Amino acid sequence: MAFTSWEFLLLTAGAAVVYYLLHRHTQWPVLLAASLIFYAAGGLGAMVWLFAIAAVTWGGGLVLQRMNDARKALPKGDKAGQQRIKRRKKAVVAVTAVLCFGLVYVMKYWNTTVALFPAAVERVLPRWDFLMPLGLSFFTFQSVGYVIDVYRSKYAAQRNPAKYLLFVSFFPQMVQGPIGRYDALAPQLLAQRSVDWRMVDRGIQLAMWGYFKKMVIADRAAVVVNTVIGENCPYGGAVIFVGILAYSVQLYCDFSGGIDITRGVAQIFGIDMAENFLRPIFATSLADYWRRWHVSLGHWMRDYLFYPLSLSKPFAKLGKWGRRHLGGLPGKILATSAATFVVYLVIGIWHGVNFRYFVYGIWNGSLITISMLMEHRFLAWKQALHINDKSRGYHFFTITRTWLIVLFGRYIGSSPRLLVALSLMATTILHPVPSQLWDGTLLQLGITGTDWAIIGLGTAVVLAVETFQERGGKVRETLERQNGFVQWLAIAVPLIVILLLGVFRAGYISSSFIYGQY
Repeated sequence: MAFTSWEFLLLTAGAAVVYYLLHRHTQWPVLLAASLIFYAAGGLGAMVWLFAIAAVTWGGGLVLQRMNDARKALPKGDKAGQQRIKRRKKAVVAVTAVLCFGLVYVMKYWNTTVALFPAAVERVLPRWDFLMPLGLSFFTFQSVGYVIDVYRSKYAAQRNPAKYLLFVSFFPQMVQGPIGRYDALAPQLLAQRSVDWRMVDRGIQLAMWGYFKKMVIADRAAVVVNTVIGENCPYGGAVIFVGILAYSVQLYCDFSGGIDITRGVAQIFGIDMAENFLRPIFATSLADYWRRWHVSLGHWMRDYLFYPLSLSKPFAKLGKWGRRHLGGLPGKILATSAATFVVYLVIGIWHGVNFRYFVYGIWNGSLITISMLMEHRFLAWKQALHINDKSRGYHFFTITRTWLIVLFGRYIGSSPRLLVALSLMATTILHPVPSQLWDGTLLQLGITGTDWAIIGLGTAVVLAVETFQERGGKVRETLERQNGFVQWLAIAVPLIVILLLGVFRAGYISSSFIYGQY
């Protein structure tokens, strides 16, 4: 059930009406029912995997809770008992994580792994063509994060399986996150509340903004991307670069728009989900860019992968070796840099089974790691050149530099294969053919001149709004200070634009959300 479908809108509206009409003690089952209906619409077979992940992590949480209670009951001086329970807890977490991520591996990576073996071995190994569950990575990460938090005694395990299933399956976040934390999300899902028209109004406005970015801008840009980026591209480098720019616009508006829809729908039910997209267009470094892009995934990787890695015994030994043999700043941050590299490599692999994602992870991890190791050099160069890194000019330079690096990575992210990405890069540099920018070629890429104007104007509107926010402005608070007519326009105008330039435009076909495949 796509976010852009009438079925999703009817499900949301119907669930909201029933949610607020029923007695407060029966509200959370409405959210659970809506979530299961939403997921079942994508295929009943896929629900098996949702229930499997929920059952494994719910059971793991209960086992860990019993161990936490047993550990508290031990005498303070019983160190042997404490260590014994700690080892058992680690075993439970390990088994739970292996089962959950093992399922993700089988669903997403097994067939690709089999293809790497020699033909004689490949013929013997089985291949599994399962229906890929919607949002598999997202609800798996969310569920495993819950288990690790219970292991750390951050909160008590949820004993009610239905309430836990709601946390895992809450329908607005199933397509592309954000990856929720139990202690932040579950109390809101289970809360008893009456209708808050201010939250409902805010939710509708935010969802409208998301639909505008997705249906008016991203879906138009997608036509250009699908025409230009691919095998045996017949265009010169200038048009290819335009295609990469179109992909950047598509991805930016597709992902941020989807997150706005998710958070907007949740707010209709009075639920405030975590920010997941913090204007990465204003990032001043690649590391800053990834801190702003898919925030919840970055936080998950930080808390459940980076910290455990960097604090582990092998990385502690690596740190000692670095301080002894390298000295200075490189020696001090060697272990941290290595852990950072691993995190970005994992993020790259998380995006998909294609080898290009592996290279994409290495690309980002290497640049960020090198920048950490070279930080003291950069500071020395800035001082030697008398560069004022607090000036607006330098700030603009860092943003531009970051986006050039990001655009280079977009060649890898948008291409079907790594060799295609390399070919497109080579053509961009060696055979630009700039005349194709004005000889009518751009009007042969599947969209009209009017569509190009709408993409440009829509992108400018998004940039203007995000510039206002980056400077500390609060869009919805500003709207709420206006009179009722202006607030009505804030909903009516985007709705009209979405209907006329999106839903009802000739030949419109909504593309699926890019992050929905992860």
